[in-house]
Amino acid sequence: MIHELFPESLDIRFQTSAIPCEDDFVFYYQENTLLWKNEDGSLVIPRRSDFPSLPETSEFRFLFSLGNKPCFLLWGKPGETSPDLVFQDLSLFRTHPVQLLAWASMVGYHLQSWYLNHRFCGRCGAPALPMPEERALGCSSCSRVVYPGISPAIIVAVICGDKILLIRGRSGRSWYSLVSGYVDAGETLEQAVAREVKEETGLDVRNIRYYNDQPWPLSGTLMVGFLAEADDRQAIVVDEREISEAAWFTRGSLPEYSPALAISGELIRRFDRNEL
Repeated sequence: MIHELFPESLDIRFQTSAIPCEDDFVFYYQENTLLWKNEDGSLVIPRRSDFPSLPETSEFRFLFSLGNKPCFLLWGKPGETSPDLVFQDLSLFRTHPVQLLAWASMVGYHLQSWYLNHRFCGRCGAPALPMPEERALGCSSCSRVVYPGISPAIIVAVICGDKILLIRGRSGRSWYSLVSGYVDAGETLEQAVAREVKEETGLDVRNIRYYNDQPWPLSGTLMVGFLAEADDRQAIVVDEREISEAAWFTRGSLPEYSPALAISGELIRRFDRNEL
């Protein structure tokens, strides 16, 4: 999966330094794009030195470290940039040859979105300001503190013998994936598995067991993977509001499915190889 970077590392631990050095990395997002540097045909993260004419209103916020190199979010306009700095859609992470940079682009987007969506206090409406000693936003009026939001979600490989249940969502993508969904208030992870499978496909599952988990920064979720079993003699009843198709597929003859950089693709691939 994309976040499994050993021996490389992305260190998320917060640092109090707010001023980048000239060779520190800078992430600048514009809607669903990230600014990259074209360096001899390779896309790399630009450095502070690549932004020589920043407006006075620009500021930096510490994100994480790549290896031992600090990375900062540029908050504000970048000013004039050279032609070798280019915006690329965030979907570049699926094909970028350097997994560490692909993963960093996703984690940075999660934090940028959190800052953008919490500029004001949700309780009193006053401006929310970055706190210098930790990754948090503090209300300038009522002192309410907010930390980056992470939503737990389940994803489950439902199996019956040599068959696996695959679905297609309504997003228009051609590939198949697994049943997934957010965990509701007051619900255990296993209860969420049973509920989501029932809601989306009409199937009852049993023998629910944990597989693995994966942060997925693009949606701000922690995806918790499970295996479960179901009787394929049950009628599939599709929830057409969320998915367009659900069906059983046999090992060795699976349709195109989600890439193995995500936990869904890894589960499907391991099932196809008879490794589950």
